[in-house]
Amino acid sequence: MLGTLVNTCTIIIGSIAGATLKQRIRPEWQSVLYTAMGLASLSLGFNAVCKNMPQSNHPVLFVISLALGGLLGTMLNLSGRFDTLVQRLKKKKSSNSKEDTKEHNLAQGLSTGILLYCIGTLSILGPINSALLGDETFLFTNATLDLVTSAVLAATYGYGMAWAAPVLFCWQGTWYMTAKMFGNVIPDDMLCEMSIVGGTLIAASGLAILGIKDCKTLNLLPSLFVPVVFSLLKHFIESLSL
Repeated sequence: MLGTLVNTCTIIIGSIAGATLKQRIRPEWQSVLYTAMGLASLSLGFNAVCKNMPQSNHPVLFVISLALGGLLGTMLNLSGRFDTLVQRLKKKKSSNSKEDTKEHNLAQGLSTGILLYCIGTLSILGPINSALLGDETFLFTNATLDLVTSAVLAATYGYGMAWAAPVLFCWQGTWYMTAKMFGNVIPDDMLCEMSIVGGTLIAASGLAILGIKDCKTLNLLPSLFVPVVFSLLKHFIESLSL
């Protein structure tokens, strides 16, 4: 869990540093950083998809995952509920604090940050390697990337970006405990399919940052669990046929 703890701390440190320096960053510089984050999200997303798609044994599964997950997320109104939660958190701030009217919506920043921090090969395989092999390399690498990412995001969205840190801890902690409990039974196919769907969501987040298309990525988040259900059902059916 050392790597996960380090990763969580880097997000908090990066968020504080970015939000503090925000006051000294000119608006045009913030705009450049904002555009850079959008382009980076697109690049990371496309890279994850292109890297894992050739290894997929079910190339249509990610389409089905996005469709079913999107429908479920929309029915549950995840995006709307998340926005409401963020607004409640913002109301807890001091009434003397002055909000910049041009500040980008914190909810969008948090959803983008959570996706960037959590949905990726490093953030999934990292805790698994830590649990099974005691290897923290992936997590330390991910922590370095998240330090820069959180600082850039916080420069745009403010101190509230630190709320993404406990989400990352729970996410990686879940993978860590799952690997500890079930060992090597986690199929490579499942990780591959999840990385494809996750890469697509990161790319969609990039489109929202650039103002091209608001894809409501939070409503699409359940798509990540469709490959998990598919993998479990496939394993169950195969065990019955033996």
